[in-house]
Amino acid sequence: MSHPVLEISSMSVDYLVDPVVHAVRDVSLTLARGEVLGLAGESGCGKSTLAYAVTRLLKPPASIVGGRALFHSREGYAIDLGELHGEELRAFRWDKVAMVFQGAMNSLNPVIRIRDQLEDVFTTHRPDVDKRRRRERCAELLTRVGVDPGRLNAYPHELSGGMRQRVMIAMALALDPQVLIMDEPTTALDVVVQREILQEITRLRAELGFAVVFITHDLPLLLEISDRIAVMREGRIVELADARTLYTAPTHEYTRQLLDSFPSLTGTRGGFVRDGSQASPAAPARTEVAS
Repeated sequence: MSHPVLEISSMSVDYLVDPVVHAVRDVSLTLARGEVLGLAGESGCGKSTLAYAVTRLLKPPASIVGGRALFHSREGYAIDLGELHGEELRAFRWDKVAMVFQGAMNSLNPVIRIRDQLEDVFTTHRPDVDKRRRRERCAELLTRVGVDPGRLNAYPHELSGGMRQRVMIAMALALDPQVLIMDEPTTALDVVVQREILQEITRLRAELGFAVVFITHDLPLLLEISDRIAVMREGRIVELADARTLYTAPTHEYTRQLLDSFPSLTGTRGGFVRDGSQASPAAPARTEVAS
């Protein structure tokens, strides 16, 4: 593994209600520079809570009750995210670690043009950039994610769901972050647009060199794009392996259940054929589901 860009150590998050909900339990993960790390698991297992804890976006009654997250900058210094507050924390977000939220394509302000919403990132975080350069940069960002820059003058309702999602990805990449956390970024999209978005993310990652934490319940999709995959259940990481190993030889029963839950289009029912205690893939489910 290359040098780490993000280290999560023994992270625990509780929702302080009655009774207390232990949403994330002693999770440790390391994200390598330039890596795509998939985080899979059923709804409610703690995936999004972990992402919000790392980015310090949790709101009461959620509370980090243990562990820490360290960010390792390209410049060689480490930042304990738990020690950032106020202006330091605001400056860190989007600049070093950016996030594409679940349902992000509906997060754009419906009464403000796309250009103004993109430019707002620069006026807030790069106030020294002049207006001409801001506008050039907005056009560059849309082009980079495969959207015609002419759409800068459009309102969100004038764009398709896939275009709005691309705009949100462009916004997340505006300040050249080193880590991009994507929380269910393609859930509301049809499979054709989903494939296009995944191809753009893969291309941009190769071009710009950022690392990705890709969160979804769709394990076959992660098998398509991830270097490594962590499987989460009831707040814990129950399995962590490279994508090929996890596909061909899962070690945890829950991982096997997730793989089996996606039907094959050719071959026997269930994603896997059992040969004694050995599990082997019956059909390339990751290609069929994500394509």
